[in-house]
Amino acid sequence: MNSPASVDALVHALQGVGYFADRRLATAVYLALQLQRPLLLEGEPGVGKTALAKALSEVLGRSLIRLQCYDGLEQREALYEWNYAAQLLHMRAAEAKGAADVAQIEAEVYQERYLIRRPLLQALQAPAPGAVLLIDEVDRADEPFEAFLLEYLGEYQVSIPELGTVRAAVTPVTILTSNRTRDLHDAVKRRCLYHWLDYPERERELAIVRAQVPGASEALALQVAEFVGRLRSQPFANAFSRTPGIAESVEWAKALVALDTLVVDPEVVFDTAGILFKQREDVAALTRDMSAQLLAPEPAP
Repeated sequence: MNSPASVDALVHALQGVGYFADRRLATAVYLALQLQRPLLLEGEPGVGKTALAKALSEVLGRSLIRLQCYDGLEQREALYEWNYAAQLLHMRAAEAKGAADVAQIEAEVYQERYLIRRPLLQALQAPAPGAVLLIDEVDRADEPFEAFLLEYLGEYQVSIPELGTVRAAVTPVTILTSNRTRDLHDAVKRRCLYHWLDYPERERELAIVRAQVPGASEALALQVAEFVGRLRSQPFANAFSRTPGIAESVEWAKALVALDTLVVDPEVVFDTAGILFKQREDVAALTRDMSAQLLAPEPAP
């Protein structure tokens, strides 16, 4: 489909594919689409940054291309590399035929048919309606890789020495995500629109749980949203190295449905703590003395 005509239309379209964006986030996405600018999303792990790119690809009817970043990621893994085996076979075949023009053989082996396209090049050359490129966890890559991205982010083009400049056939929708394990360079940020994605408020998280776990009763979905919301609030959040994200809320709700849970009590929390937390210390902090406090009803105003 074409880009949604308004922020409200985008909110509605995202909800149609199961992603519940608040208006500030939807506005950032809408402007990124209208201005054809990359969008940098920062926030804690599990707040829905990666899921947004997936939902957006569905809404726009574009293919999703994902570049997962990590320490030591190299240009050839992100952009392209040559099919050296095929090039070698071509050169041997040319030699067997008695070809002596070295320059001609070199020109023949550096053609697009010998090019192995990686995510950035795939996004630039995607046919209409184009692609959604997700550059995921860019903060895990190193600074030289950030510098390499600047040409793409600023001009939607890349330079291949043997072929020249490759420009976007259709401007890719580009989403960068960062868990802020380190600060990104200002040059990257200047080329992007920016949005800090926080944990959802209770009503939005409740809507997400309802949509993603249709088997959960209204009462159970509400208990899940309230309990996880309290885990993230002060003073409880200070006891954990990382509080649960939306993905953990949904997975926990699915587990509770599978266990035929009607009421979330300390015993249920103890038995399923490994779904909410992935660190031994966090599980211990939850199950030691906090479950009863977290499950206690809020005092009346």
